[in-house]
Amino acid sequence: MKQRQTSDSPHTPGCSVSYRRRGRVTPRAFALFATLGIFLSACGTLPADDTQLGTSAPAEGGGDLGPNVTVFDPSMSVSEIQATLDRTHAKQVDNEMGSARYAYLFKPGTYGTDAQPLQIKVGYYTEISGLGASPTDVTINGKVEVYNRCLGDGGTSNCLALVNFWRTLSNLTIKVNGKGQDGCRASANFWAVSQAVSLRRVNVTSGNLSLMDYCTAGPQFASGGFIADSKAGEIINGSQKQWLTRNSEIGKWSNGVWNQVFAGVEGAPSDAGFPNPPYTTLGTTPVSREKPYLFVDAQGSYNVRVPSAQTNSRGTSWSKGMTAGRTVPLSEFFVAKPSDSVQVINNQLARGMNLLLTPGVYDVNKSIAVKRANTVVLGIGHATLTAVGGSVPLTVADVPGVIIAGVTVDAGTTLSPVLLQVGKKNGNSGAKKNDASNPTTLSDVYFRVGGPHIGKADISLEVNSDNVLIDHIWVWRADHGIEGFSGDTERWNTNIGRNGVVINGDDVTATGLFVEHYQEYNTIWNGENGTTILYQNELPYDPPTQVEWMNGDVEGWAGYKVADDVDTHTLYGGGVYVFNQNNPSIHTENGFEVPQTPGVRLIHIMTVNLSAGTIDHVVNGVGDAADNSNTGQPRYVMSYP
Repeated sequence: MKQRQTSDSPHTPGCSVSYRRRGRVTPRAFALFATLGIFLSACGTLPADDTQLGTSAPAEGGGDLGPNVTVFDPSMSVSEIQATLDRTHAKQVDNEMGSARYAYLFKPGTYGTDAQPLQIKVGYYTEISGLGASPTDVTINGKVEVYNRCLGDGGTSNCLALVNFWRTLSNLTIKVNGKGQDGCRASANFWAVSQAVSLRRVNVTSGNLSLMDYCTAGPQFASGGFIADSKAGEIINGSQKQWLTRNSEIGKWSNGVWNQVFAGVEGAPSDAGFPNPPYTTLGTTPVSREKPYLFVDAQGSYNVRVPSAQTNSRGTSWSKGMTAGRTVPLSEFFVAKPSDSVQVINNQLARGMNLLLTPGVYDVNKSIAVKRANTVVLGIGHATLTAVGGSVPLTVADVPGVIIAGVTVDAGTTLSPVLLQVGKKNGNSGAKKNDASNPTTLSDVYFRVGGPHIGKADISLEVNSDNVLIDHIWVWRADHGIEGFSGDTERWNTNIGRNGVVINGDDVTATGLFVEHYQEYNTIWNGENGTTILYQNELPYDPPTQVEWMNGDVEGWAGYKVADDVDTHTLYGGGVYVFNQNNPSIHTENGFEVPQTPGVRLIHIMTVNLSAGTIDHVVNGVGDAADNSNTGQPRYVMSYP
């Protein structure tokens, strides 16, 4: 075990930027000053310089994609496309807990010109995706952006990205063009986001990609995030507390804050100086599979490309041609709408169809059951399954090659035992029907307990199968919402979520595991030979008393638990944060709790206080306390044991 501790935030010479916890509308701030020498914008010195347009159904090769999907083609005028997207952004920019869902799909071609760029702003529950076989087939000459959301004084102050959730950008090229914008806005393509936002198969040219909005009035905090299978020149991390970049190619990465992780990335920075800066860099990704994507072929027919799994991979999947995998015509998918019953959906799955969930909220009163190997369930436009009557909304049999992608699963008002179950718990004791070369894969799957309405689920994600790949999930017991609670104690007693993620299967890999605010262990890993690459956790904000935050005789529940009888497990780049706003006197003994054995290894882990509450140690009694004496200053352990 090696331990390295710092009392100061990671920094490079330059101007100061503040960071803080996510919080609600007016969260309490803590000061963490980091300096960003690669740009001066945060200091005030800027670089120079409802009728929908489009079609709602494909012409060939599949069913109607529904009223919330708009397909653009390059023959349409830039001004009309811009107006359509602006109208949706105006509806969605503050619609955090709403039910509207949208997908905007672009057929191959170029949109926008040097003189008249297409500048897209992306609001909640909105997907922007190209329909090419390669990201280079669709070019946005302009921008695709997310700015800070301003929560105070009628949308003019308290501007931050901490609640910029639930957005998707994929499968296109952005030729950055800020013509018509002021000098600051024109200086980069801004993607100021937090959890449940994915950027995949994106090629950024002609400008910087900034993960922080340094143009809007502060505090400018952000808590993302995820990039995969993408290419960009300079990426400005800025105020992003943590971030995973996987299987990509970058020219330069600006800085780190607490926990920046790179796996299989050409051009990734070295992590030799950890924690100054706090980088964790893996040369290759041990197990990966890119997310399926819609595309239009040369005949104008719609298809879904299903990428193959890879081992020890590096760089993008499309740099030398079409992404390796199989093409499935959209005609082999049942294209579902929220009005379709679970019985209808299950009948289609039983017939051997794959499932495409169009944008909307689906009330699910019994399990959507995926039983056939290699079935693809693809949601677009943040399709959302909501449990009704205590149902388990989605189950996957113990078979290989199933892919669940682009789906959000919400707890309902009646307690569900689990929201998504992969394989049966304590099931067949015979040989399991899974395949290490063809893992069942969860990509961009998000879970929510509370927020838009009261939510209750004992476990959000339970994985019982072996050889499962989890690629970017956010598992969230909501710390804020519109349920109408009188305060945090009512939230604690009403929105029930015991565990976020429970892994019982062996050989499970997670790349980008974000789990927050559950009432006991946020993540429990019972299976052997598990691997996590980036873990981010916030402990619950709302325990009313220490008595209600006890694990037997132990104060609190660790944010990441590896079971006592596990012999092999590896975590790269993990952070557990505390903000006990309901009772700042509460203690949690350890951020991480693992068996002390040579086969269980934690590399680059940390805890941090966000201005309320205490984590006494980082892992198993090792590491200093994160408390109000060191707010915003991580307690690092380089490796354990």
